[in-house]
Amino acid sequence: MTGGGPDLRQLALGDQRWRSFVCGHMEATPFHDPRWADLLVRTYGYPAFAVALFDDDDEVIAGAPFLEVRAISGRRRWISLPFTDECPLLLPDRGSVESVRDTFTRGLRSLAAPPVEVRGSVDALGWRTGAGAVTHELVLDPDAEIVRRRFSRSQVNRNISRAEREGVVVRRASSTRDLDAFYALHTRTRRRQGVPVQPRRFFDLIWDYLASTGLAFILLADAGGREAIAGALFLASGTSTIYKFGASDPDAWRVRPNHLIFWTAIAQACRRGDRRFDFGRTDVGNAGLRAFKSGWGATERPLRYSTLAPGAATGTEGPATRALSIAIRKGPKWVCRGTGEALYRFAASR
Repeated sequence: MTGGGPDLRQLALGDQRWRSFVCGHMEATPFHDPRWADLLVRTYGYPAFAVALFDDDDEVIAGAPFLEVRAISGRRRWISLPFTDECPLLLPDRGSVESVRDTFTRGLRSLAAPPVEVRGSVDALGWRTGAGAVTHELVLDPDAEIVRRRFSRSQVNRNISRAEREGVVVRRASSTRDLDAFYALHTRTRRRQGVPVQPRRFFDLIWDYLASTGLAFILLADAGGREAIAGALFLASGTSTIYKFGASDPDAWRVRPNHLIFWTAIAQACRRGDRRFDFGRTDVGNAGLRAFKSGWGATERPLRYSTLAPGAATGTEGPATRALSIAIRKGPKWVCRGTGEALYRFAASR
């Protein structure tokens, strides 16, 4: 298109124009990578696409990946992206950002989009923005020891040293046996927290589809002759490493395996030349976890999500959610996995 002004279009995630735009954008994260959205499609069955803004030269200048999700009631929404901490609109690095946001908004309406949610802040007329969670970002340096000097001496460095003295060893998962061990830990952790666990196929796909291409990896901690006393799953792409899931055996907490896992992941990110390490989403009310992440020298900032439609804020906890949490914590083990298999795809607001 030429001479007609910016043009908003839906594209397939595999469209080379979209892939090239994401690959070359300095603000793109692993969540913008088309492989992450494709993984969600394969797990939950929702259709996915990119919404991209083209300039007069037919070049992509802004956009975001979306999934069209459906509630149990059948109500449709476009979300960028569900089951994802943050996936803001990618904007041009020059020109009028405000004008691009406004054009993007008008384009969504012209596409007759259902209610839209962007896991990021969209400062344009018609959008509602709120924050019920935070994230913590650590600025990295090629020299990991420079980064370590910013850690809290009492809360972090002392516990890293203790893990090393106790003989904790961190290794990268390298087999499906390792994946089995991580998923077992993850299921126990989710049950302890009172929340459904993701379907097993979600982690199988991460292993087969993302870990094999370098977008994801799992670190496991061994100690005292025991394998996999703790583990964490990370995403890595571009210049960012993002912590996504963690799991551990409470009986092993005294040897601080989680601290050594995080330090190993941060040191590896420094060696790769990453610019930032993201500790992932934390609900505002979880003061203990927020303090833990801040102790690593990370800067806390609100996770602002924007919606283009009137309605209630997402992510609120109602009586049914609280009742389900009690059932998961106190019920048999199958409740955690069974509710995840049956209902997790409808938890797209999280």
